[in-house]
Amino acid sequence: MSLPPGFLDELRSRASLSQVVGRKVMWDPRKSNQGKGDMWAPCPFHQEKSASFHVDDRKGFYYCFGCHAKGDAISFVRETENVSFMEAVEILAREAGMPMPKQDPRAQEKADKRTQLAEVMELAVQYFRLQLRTAAAGAARDYLAGRGLTPQALEQWEIGFAPDQWQGLWDHLKAKNVEDALILGAGLAKPSSKGGRPYDTFRGRIMYPIRDARGRAIAFGGRAMDPNDNAKYLNSPETELFDKGRSLYNVRDARTAAGQGKPLIVAEGYMDVIALVQAGFGAAVAPLGTAITESQLQMLWRISPEPIITLDGDAAGQRAAMRLIDLALPLLEAGQSLRFAVMPDGQDPDDLLRAHGAPALQKLLDNAMPMVRLLWQRETDGRVFDSPERKAGLDKALREKIMMIKDPSIRSHYGQEIKDLRWQLFRPQKAKRDFSPAGRAPGGGKGA
Repeated sequence: MSLPPGFLDELRSRASLSQVVGRKVMWDPRKSNQGKGDMWAPCPFHQEKSASFHVDDRKGFYYCFGCHAKGDAISFVRETENVSFMEAVEILAREAGMPMPKQDPRAQEKADKRTQLAEVMELAVQYFRLQLRTAAAGAARDYLAGRGLTPQALEQWEIGFAPDQWQGLWDHLKAKNVEDALILGAGLAKPSSKGGRPYDTFRGRIMYPIRDARGRAIAFGGRAMDPNDNAKYLNSPETELFDKGRSLYNVRDARTAAGQGKPLIVAEGYMDVIALVQAGFGAAVAPLGTAITESQLQMLWRISPEPIITLDGDAAGQRAAMRLIDLALPLLEAGQSLRFAVMPDGQDPDDLLRAHGAPALQKLLDNAMPMVRLLWQRETDGRVFDSPERKAGLDKALREKIMMIKDPSIRSHYGQEIKDLRWQLFRPQKAKRDFSPAGRAPGGGKGA
């Protein structure tokens, strides 16, 4: 949608940047001068205690002297709310009492449809939550109780149940006069290939609503109750609301908790996130059944400069971490990276918390490895470098990875760190050699 000339200028002049930013920060009263519109606070984009985030209310711009984030009211809303440019404009215009220019009919129709789909998804959330209270959901309630979820937790996470019926949700929504196209468009049902009625996407599953950064229900994750089901976890198909490569479970509440100083933790699944939050680690998120994408990585960095990736202590978890390293290396910036907390073998965060409690997990988080160490570990673990050729092969592999880093300063620091680790690996071998004079054998005597 194109905006008329002057609209954005008027919006920026009406929107008080200090008021917009003030919803996310605590101003430093010693450094700030409200009368001059000169405001300072700890930066909402990276964890810090000093007030290095500056808002110039008169000019309408902000700048962080720590992480170098900068922009205006629109960019601030985009970054903190994880919304598009036009959505940020709409939010600010609504707050400033400015009517949005009329969209072209096709764009308005698309926006209206997304709103309708979100409303249908909310109806589905309520339906599944009611079903969890029925007799048919007894086994599901027992499973959830066995995983440590209290009735309060079920309410907090809006967990529900999809009965093992072909048209349970379909009939419920049709009784509320919801159009077929909206039910199908929300990914809640699939058309029959045999010419019959559409059937529910989720059947016989515990249901976890997935909400976006604005709090809208955009998808579901469903855990099968049948142990023989081919898909233990099933996510909603991609729709106009849901792009799984651009979504994170619990992103809205995690962003709030990270802004309050909690470490941003990336786990693998829904139950891990729930267990982490229940244990006091409120800034926990999970990707939705796929490896972390570049879009998700950028979302994580908008929340925290150093997310901690929790790795399951198995081979699959290690492989996922290595793929993530290759994705992240070209995107690194000063102060922006990843750390990795490796779980004990065969355990995920939920297992660890139930077995040993929050202190055990906190210890792992405190000892989370910087990315350069995991890169080194990938290239050296289980390998023997007992020849010049093998050492040269290691040097080549590491050099190729380091060259993926675009920032010259970070690239230089990686090179130095790898050099130090290389010295530690090879120096002990060199020290063990005995070049004794006159061909004497170790121990001082001549050879027999």
